[in-house]
Amino acid sequence: MNRVYIVEDDDSIRQLVLYALKNSGYEAMGFPSGSDFFATANQNPPELLLLDIMLPDMDGMEILKRVRRSPFSHIPVMMLTAKGSEFDKVSALDSGADDYLTKPFGVMELLSRIRALMRRASAPAPAISVEEPPLCCGPITLDRQKREVRCGDNEIILTYKEFELLSHLLRNQDMALSRDQLMQAVWGFDFEGETRTVDMHIKQLRHKLGDFGSMIQTVRGVGYKLEAER
Repeated sequence: MNRVYIVEDDDSIRQLVLYALKNSGYEAMGFPSGSDFFATANQNPPELLLLDIMLPDMDGMEILKRVRRSPFSHIPVMMLTAKGSEFDKVSALDSGADDYLTKPFGVMELLSRIRALMRRASAPAPAISVEEPPLCCGPITLDRQKREVRCGDNEIILTYKEFELLSHLLRNQDMALSRDQLMQAVWGFDFEGETRTVDMHIKQLRHKLGDFGSMIQTVRGVGYKLEAER
């Protein structure tokens, strides 16, 4: 039986989610604050965490950061929050969240996303060959072994998701990739209606690549492609 914890200070939402989880066969526990959560999780960690952002003691982003530094850092984390701006979503995903569901949400959608996260967590990680060469396109070089990106002589500092997005574009350079394909490849599954997240990351990636950001081209009606300057 999969163990799911929810950190949510709204009693009605917490109890509703716990009821749905238990009726779906999950072992579930709820906590009104981050301190209550860590008091239990440090001894008996969950296999998946549902996390509100606005909490009374420490906010959800701080809890997320602490989880990613903890012995149970590998667990999937889904943010459940009323903060639904693109910036909030991108910040949470780049800080290590695996999914982001905006309130109010439907219980069936919540359970569907939990099942998807559980499937991803149980799937074997793809092996990376120690001999894998860096990916290159024009002046851009990405080294997965070193987790390093360079444009000519300059190192470019990227977030985790920006790095994975650029890596996928490099692996498929000169190919037009849809937003849905990029969401599937970088985030692991399709966030229905949330493909603007891809646009936000592309915008940030272009900015960080500076003069070479134009190599990431918009393909009207499709998505994006990475193409070497000619």
